[in-house]
Amino acid sequence: MTGDALSDVLKTVRLTGAAYFDVAASAPWVAEQPARELVLPKILPGASHLISYHVLVEGECFAGVVGETPVAVRAGEVVVFTRGDPHVLSSSPGMRADPLPPETIAAIAAGPLPFYASYGNGAAVTARLVCGFLACDAHPFNPLLDNLPPVIVAGEPAKGDANWLARFIRVATFETASKRAGAESVLAKLSELMFIEALRRHLEALPPAQSGWLAGLRDPFIGKALAALHRDAARPWTLEQLAREVGLSRSVLAQRFADVVGMPPMQYLARWRMQVAAGLLNCGRASMAEVAAAVGYGSEAAFSRAFKHVVGTPPSAWRGR
Repeated sequence: MTGDALSDVLKTVRLTGAAYFDVAASAPWVAEQPARELVLPKILPGASHLISYHVLVEGECFAGVVGETPVAVRAGEVVVFTRGDPHVLSSSPGMRADPLPPETIAAIAAGPLPFYASYGNGAAVTARLVCGFLACDAHPFNPLLDNLPPVIVAGEPAKGDANWLARFIRVATFETASKRAGAESVLAKLSELMFIEALRRHLEALPPAQSGWLAGLRDPFIGKALAALHRDAARPWTLEQLAREVGLSRSVLAQRFADVVGMPPMQYLARWRMQVAAGLLNCGRASMAEVAAAVGYGSEAAFSRAFKHVVGTPPSAWRGR
């Protein structure tokens, strides 16, 4: 049940992978990615959110958001920068470099992929990485992105090939090296799967007292409530009906949901409906009446008022973008 809400969010945010780097580095080495505002228009024009990832195939390195303490990354692990923040990869902590200029990023995106890059003094390779970008919709409501830490490190190097991420690394390495037809599309799908697996690892590792949307998925009652709302968003839910669905009293559910997720259940439902509606409007095939009905509104006027209240712009203007 709890997995349905995560799958729903991943579907509606239109997760897409693009632009891949096959990197060989020789110590000492350092590479720095610029701000997402400079990268995203070059990689995936029109997307609203950038996620950067780096899979360490061999060796070890340090990775961190600019200005923050870096974390050690070992072969078999992936480091994900969930907000596309400017960040540094290096052979030692504390190193800095000039970020890649936007025109270089544009040239990379326009050329054949994956793009091969080398860093360091050209001596023996001490680290190999497969790097890339994911983009998705952040608006009008993305409970997943709102609750992710800026950096996630996932993987179990000690388990070797028994580790799912290790198998991803093996396939990704083969695809970058083989240059077979369709490799770019394979890498795009692999990167999406890798990100989902990293999310699941992060979810499983959350401490018991953690709050937030992801923690709600793991809560036996809140997870059931989220699954019910996502399963049937158009249903005219009341707090009493939802409480009966999950086996709690109205007051207990309302308090527990707000404490964990950060907002009341009916407010969450209203915002989630607008996320679903925004996706339907983006597709452009459904009429306004069909979109309204799909998210539980009996008239276009009622839907338009609700959409403008939550999103800040009328649905016709949203579609016009």
